[in-house]
Amino acid sequence: MPWRCLPHSEAMREPGQCAGSRGDGATSRRKALDAKMDTAKEKCCGNTLSAPLTLARQTEKQACQLARDVKTLIHWLAHDILALAGPVLEERQVLFDFIVAELRHREHLDPPRIRPVHTALEKQRDDLLAFAGVLDEKLAGIAQDCDAPLHLVRDVCLLQRKSPSSNAYWQRWNLLYKKLGGKFQRVADAVVDAMKNIPRASSLVENLNSRLRNYFFLRRQLGAPYLNLLQFFLNHRTFLRSQRPERVGKSPKELMTGQSHPHWLELLGFTRFHLP
Repeated sequence: MPWRCLPHSEAMREPGQCAGSRGDGATSRRKALDAKMDTAKEKCCGNTLSAPLTLARQTEKQACQLARDVKTLIHWLAHDILALAGPVLEERQVLFDFIVAELRHREHLDPPRIRPVHTALEKQRDDLLAFAGVLDEKLAGIAQDCDAPLHLVRDVCLLQRKSPSSNAYWQRWNLLYKKLGGKFQRVADAVVDAMKNIPRASSLVENLNSRLRNYFFLRRQLGAPYLNLLQFFLNHRTFLRSQRPERVGKSPKELMTGQSHPHWLELLGFTRFHLP
């Protein structure tokens, strides 16, 4: 049962925003010193601010460069590596490691902000990229079922990254249609359906955490065994409402296993009384 929440898109943008704020702050300080220098020159004492202004300009240059680098790395991570339609898992892992290495290389420039980011990414790489392995398996299955080349099936998947209102989308659409012929629509429908059924956002975990948060205050009073009971309760409690009608009235265990479970007393190990 997952108790830990993985980073989501907003969390991915935060390092870039922090780096940008640091660069903006350095620019503001440099401009303030420039204004003071102009005033000091009028009084013939500009030399008193020469050293601080030189240092401020160096700091601004370094901070702005760091901001551009971090924003670029985070953009690659969010839009290329963690995007649902993307390369195979092995290639994503190589690119992910590159991003982490580049962040670590710049850690000394802003340790309080960069170290937690690259450390968290490094530890959670496999969790964050788990969806890519599932997608690879689904695309391989589609290629086999439709008797189509795997690389063309993945190209259909990559096509979903483009906007249907763009010329690039339809140019690529026509090219893939020519290569796949009558199989194209079947492959496209299967790929879109597979992508819709691959959960990769932390919203799933965040939703679970929001459900658990109401019960956590009892841990100190009831101890660790209480968590096992809570897990049992949540796994076997039926959904009263859902955006998917087929889930209403069923428990998570029933949905995962496809089998109905016995009465809750029997699940707890008790024997129900039956009239003879």
